[in-house]
Formats: sequence, structure tokens, C-alpha cells
Amino acid sequence: MTILLYDLVGRDEKLPYSPHCWKAKMALAHKGLAFETLPTRFLDIAQVENGLSKTVPVIRDGDRAVADSFAIALHLEGAYPDRPTLFGGEGGKAMARFVERWTQITMHPFITTAIVFDIFQMQDERNVPYFRSSREARLGKRLEDVSAARDAGLGAFRASLEPLRSTLSYQPYLGGHSPLFADYIVFGALQWARVSSPYSLLDHDDPIDEWFRRCLGLFGGLGAGVPAAA
Repeated sequence: MTILLYDLVGRDEKLPYSPHCWKAKMALAHKGLAFETLPTRFLDIAQVENGLSKTVPVIRDGDRAVADSFAIALHLEGAYPDRPTLFGGEGGKAMARFVERWTQITMHPFITTAIVFDIFQMQDERNVPYFRSSREARLGKRLEDVSAARDAGLGAFRASLEPLRSTLSYQPYLGGHSPLFADYIVFGALQWARVSSPYSLLDHDDPIDEWFRRCLGLFGGLGAGVPAAA
């Protein structure tokens, strides 16, 4: 049975950009599971699976609906144990929890600063007022002013990624010789930026960028199949 994934989009349904939905997509592909994406905009989320969650991703797997990318990964690991592991055991789950918190604390705030105005410009007419009002209330300033500060913070952001950079300088993936869910957590953050904005977060000779390009090519180029923002 095909799994359904509610996937965040803006005006263009062919440009899914949510970092958390990308985590779920990569996890589904890693497990080799057939899935179909259901393009979902912000103001549609309240109707997803009878209001199961205030955010996406949400999946429908048979008679079960699951919200939250990490919960989805745990569900897939438990429901399909005969397929490639996302964690490699309990230690891998604990490691992935750390990577998720590190990514959300270290990467997401600056990426939000860098791309929030670009994401605003991706929204359809119905979602534009919602996105501006909700994000400006959260960030405390106009979206244009938020993104105007990105150049000043870029150097510090790149420096903050040194633990990731150092790790990837001696192994191809966070999971070791092959990717695990921890890789897809970080990949989701960078894919969010790649699809949403032409702003360059990384130098092209950065080991992180090399790793990211490897991840883009996984599963028949699942990530690369969505074009980068121009």
C-alpha cells in the first residue's frame, strides 16, 4: 500500500521546501517504501487528517496517521524492520536526537534569517498575509529587515558548522560509510535553503557541501530532482 505524505509547498506545487518534510521523504526512500506526496499549504494544514497536527509532515500509512518527522522515522523503523535501518539501533536513535537538537539550535535560526523573505515570496496569494503576520510576530521585525542581516551573520554561521565539517572530513556520512536518519536531519535544513533561496550558505569547497551533493544524489536523485532556487 502506498504511503501518503502531506508535503509543504508554496505557490508552486513542484517546489516542496520544508526541512521536516524532506527528512520524512528521505526516510521513506531509505526504507524503499512507495509513497505519494500531497501538496499542502500553510492554511490547509488544519484540515490534514482531521486536524491531527499544526505542522507537516504527516503521513497516512494504512490505518495509521503519524505527525512529526522524527516520529515518522520511528514509526517506519518499527513498522518495517526488515528494510534498511534508519538508526542502526538504540544508540543511533539517541545520536539522531542529538543531531536534531543541534541542527535546530545551530542551523535553523540563521537559515531562517537568510531565507525567510524568499519563502514569503514563494507563497500563493491566500497564504501571503498569514505568512507575513505569523513570521513577523515570531521574529519581531519586518521580513525584509530580517533577511537584510544575513550577510553579517554568514561567517559566524559557517564557523558554527565546524563539528559537522570535521566529522565529514574523515567519513562520507554522519552514519559512517552510508547515511542514516541523522544525515537526513541535516540534509533537510540545507535542502530547505537550496529550494527556497539562491543565497549561498556554504563555500563550494566545503566538505559539508560535498556531503550535501552526495545526499542530493541518493535514491535516484530524489533531492536533486527538485530544482534549486535561481
